[in-house]
Amino acid sequence: MKNSIFPALALLSACSSGPVPPEWQSNSRSALDSFQQRYLRGDTAGADAEFARAKSELSSTGNASMVARAELLRCAVRAASLEFDNCPGFENLRADAGVEELAYAEFLTGKSERKVSDDPLSRLVSHGVKLNSGRASPENISAAIEISSSQGWRRPLLAWLGVEEKRAESAGDRAALERIRRRIALASGKS
Repeated sequence: MKNSIFPALALLSACSSGPVPPEWQSNSRSALDSFQQRYLRGDTAGADAEFARAKSELSSTGNASMVARAELLRCAVRAASLEFDNCPGFENLRADAGVEELAYAEFLTGKSERKVSDDPLSRLVSHGVKLNSGRASPENISAAIEISSSQGWRRPLLAWLGVEEKRAESAGDRAALERIRRRIALASGKS
């Protein structure tokens, strides 16, 4: 009886699941997820290694549009952390990018608007794009700090607290400035 159950279970398992996706898909997705988390936590070396792994997996397909999408993800994560560099990795692939990728690149540069999902990273990217294009309100800055803090994303939290620090300094608000500086010290591990 035991011997007949295992082949039946294997057959049911094979029937219930679809075709196994190619290894590059799961490897690239895993590497991109890891890149994102490591970068946002402030682990630059780990993030760079994961991005290189993802890019290698995606490049193995010869599909420039997929690599362009990964480059845009990298730029978006950097924008969430207020690091803007005109996305050179994407620009090298622009000629082969798809319509969706081109539209997202325009959004990242602040040249177009985009409906933002409730996803914390999407909202943080949107706040970063607004700040970079001079359209951020104090509410955007506060929301970005809250998102970064609630997610435990050290790199963008420190960047956004730096923006808040400059605002408090410009306003001459010493109490707020001291409070923000204590928070920066705590988040950066210097307290």
